[in-house]
Amino acid sequence: MSGFSFPISNVFTAPDPKETLALNAQIRQALAAAPDQWLFSPNEIRERRKRGQGPFPVGPSSPDARTISIPGKHGPIPLRVFDVGSPTGVYLHMHGGGFVLGGADAQDTFLERIRKDTGMTVISVDYRLAPENAYPQGIDDCETAALWLVENGKTEFGTNKFAVGGESAGAHLAVTSLLRLRDRFPGNSPFLAANLCSGSFDLRLSASARNWGTDKLVLNTRDIRIFLTNFLQGQSPDLPEVSPILADLSGMPPALFSVGTLDPFLDDSQLMASRWAAAGGAAEIDVFQDGAHVFMLFPGALADMCMKQMAAFLSKQMSAENIA
Repeated sequence: MSGFSFPISNVFTAPDPKETLALNAQIRQALAAAPDQWLFSPNEIRERRKRGQGPFPVGPSSPDARTISIPGKHGPIPLRVFDVGSPTGVYLHMHGGGFVLGGADAQDTFLERIRKDTGMTVISVDYRLAPENAYPQGIDDCETAALWLVENGKTEFGTNKFAVGGESAGAHLAVTSLLRLRDRFPGNSPFLAANLCSGSFDLRLSASARNWGTDKLVLNTRDIRIFLTNFLQGQSPDLPEVSPILADLSGMPPALFSVGTLDPFLDDSQLMASRWAAAGGAAEIDVFQDGAHVFMLFPGALADMCMKQMAAFLSKQMSAENIA
């Protein structure tokens, strides 16, 4: 088939694999000791997490971050900004949380490291969450933020080099934003790169997500189904925008997919990377041995390896030769 290609594939193992397994055991223990989060409403879960009553400690808040607000279809959209004096580009970030939990201020340490390692200004979108704001409101907010950056990035941040990315549901939102912008800018994506971590791209549930079962390593099949019930509220997952694994992926920028072997969404990343490459896009998938879902947000050597790979990818795509 003319033009067909496969994604570049890399496999990484931590220098001490026992460290990764020990972290996984700690994650399982923390979740086993915590009450079933679904005994509470989504808003109660969010509030409990903010008070430090979730299974994991609340991360530190960056003193460097500032918040701006842009207008959106459903109301104002807060953006959390980590500035750089002379940025190499701007990284537009969508947080994870199953479309239901999380926030732009929930992973400051992670975003600060991206800023430090790449020299990019980082912007995290505080998009609307389900079930209060179900599909497609979160997607609408992320598309609006992406379009705002394209139209205002040069004036606001001094550069027109943009990348987009996210973790878990955030990776889904990054891709759906790219698809919407591609249709606004046919043949010329304004984004130079997509950094997609532990992404959920098939909301019908891929085989790995379906068959994961009850193992509570960050999340399990039950959690995934509850998240999607809250987000979709009856909307069919068969639409390409809902499950971007089904979309026409032509015209997409180079993408890096990062996923652990112990992630329910392993198949999502593997299949999406293959479809991305088959549609003509440059795709690379980094698979991390024994990595849990969103392992890059946890401490450890495996996360460090992933962060270095992401920084190298983003820095390469922001380089001058990638600008027409």
